[in-house]
Amino acid sequence: MAQSAPATSTSYSTAISGPDVYQPHRRKEGRSLDGEENLEEDGDAPLQSLEDVSLEDDAAGSHKSTQTPPSGHSRPPSTAPRNNLGGERSAGQTEGTSSSRVWPPAEAYSVSAPSFQQQFKKNRTKGRSVLQQVISKTRPVHLPPKPRDEDQRHLKVWEEMMKKSRQAEEKRKEDITKRRQARERAIEESVAKWEADIVPDCRKVLRDPELRRIWWRGIPTKLRGHLWEKAVGNPLQMSKDMYRACSARAQRALQRGTFPEDSLVSLEKDMDETLPALHLFHRETGAMRQDLKDLLLAWTVARSDEGLGYTMGAARIGAMLLINIPLPHTFVTMRNLLDRHCMRSFYGGQKSRDEVEAYFRIFDTLLADSLPKVYFNFKQHHISPSEYLSDWLITMFIDHLPFEACARIWDVLLLEGDSFLFRAALGIIHVLEPRLFFPDRDELIRVLKGESKAAVEAAKRAAGAAGTEIHLVDLGARYEVYGLDEETIWERLEESEEWWKESTWSRLILRELPDA
Repeated sequence: MAQSAPATSTSYSTAISGPDVYQPHRRKEGRSLDGEENLEEDGDAPLQSLEDVSLEDDAAGSHKSTQTPPSGHSRPPSTAPRNNLGGERSAGQTEGTSSSRVWPPAEAYSVSAPSFQQQFKKNRTKGRSVLQQVISKTRPVHLPPKPRDEDQRHLKVWEEMMKKSRQAEEKRKEDITKRRQARERAIEESVAKWEADIVPDCRKVLRDPELRRIWWRGIPTKLRGHLWEKAVGNPLQMSKDMYRACSARAQRALQRGTFPEDSLVSLEKDMDETLPALHLFHRETGAMRQDLKDLLLAWTVARSDEGLGYTMGAARIGAMLLINIPLPHTFVTMRNLLDRHCMRSFYGGQKSRDEVEAYFRIFDTLLADSLPKVYFNFKQHHISPSEYLSDWLITMFIDHLPFEACARIWDVLLLEGDSFLFRAALGIIHVLEPRLFFPDRDELIRVLKGESKAAVEAAKRAAGAAGTEIHLVDLGARYEVYGLDEETIWERLEESEEWWKESTWSRLILRELPDA
């Protein structure tokens, strides 16, 4: 019978060969990034949980705890003979078997206090980690880090730049506020002129440059509803009783269960997403929710005579009109407004698909003339107007612009007609131009849809630095995070006088839509 190997003075770190032999780590000394000693491990990790390893062991390298191992790791006493490493042979194990199981000494199962979790939490509260101490804040992570003093110097310069940028932004906002207040005072002071020269016949504004400039500054709030109604007019020659008749038909259809279910579901969903910041049309608490629903039901019934159903986005149009015009008149104004050629095309479903494509080609031509760099970048990324322009025109910018900016655009839009829809769209792209050169197509689409995460985070940081809160509404004023407010968009629209030509619009309409 073979003799067992005699005990030797071989240290615990001696490598043991064999498939079933416990092989402890060999450690070698090294230097960490912060200059302190670091221990690297070779070989596979032992089959122990993290609680079995003491951070003091890692730091000292040779410290052994004398605490009793926990119940989950303690080994029962055994009278079996031990091998040269102190492990016990299992039952049936013969002496001299080279593949016999060798157990580590009992000290390997000991746990030193404090536990791993406690020590980890303790280290986490000491301040910056080793990685945070060496990582560069002014250089991309894929490049080698800068020297510490250079990085700190550049970081200080960057912080100074950000401070100046915030100050410049605050000054810009103060200037915008002053201009808006001055414009509002001028509007209030001109109410008498509005009532004397414009209210009796608003159409003469198009023939009088002075009155047209007054109109472009914005309609006084108390006159807005009346002038919107007159600017749209009644080309359909609808009677005042038309709303009552269509509303009665809608109520009868609801009672009989014959109102199209898909139109009713779309109508309710559309109202839920309409001007959420105002809370006027909230499903539970909206003060004007029922009025809007009655208006949309009557409008849907009136369109059914033409073979058309409900179109998502109509709730925005109805809501904006309802805020400014009493309900019986709102219906007539909405029907006539959405019967203008451009809006009728976008609300006409599949029947007017060719006309919608024609309007996309018109906008593409105008974009190439006014913003050639943006146009070529869109072409390079295969972005067509169909991916963003429909969202703007169907809702007439309500989802994307702040409420006051949108109301002022409507002031001019209802007077000038379809051409101003496209002029306002180009003005928005002028404001967004610095953000429209991303090399990634998906990011460009997110910017155009008002869903850029980078812009939202930047707005939150700017608000935090200014000590204010930012309230972002998912379905309203999406472009507000881009700094697109009333004064900014109108600054661009006034600049458009230099390049916008009504004759160009007329020529494009004649070429693409000769029957319009």
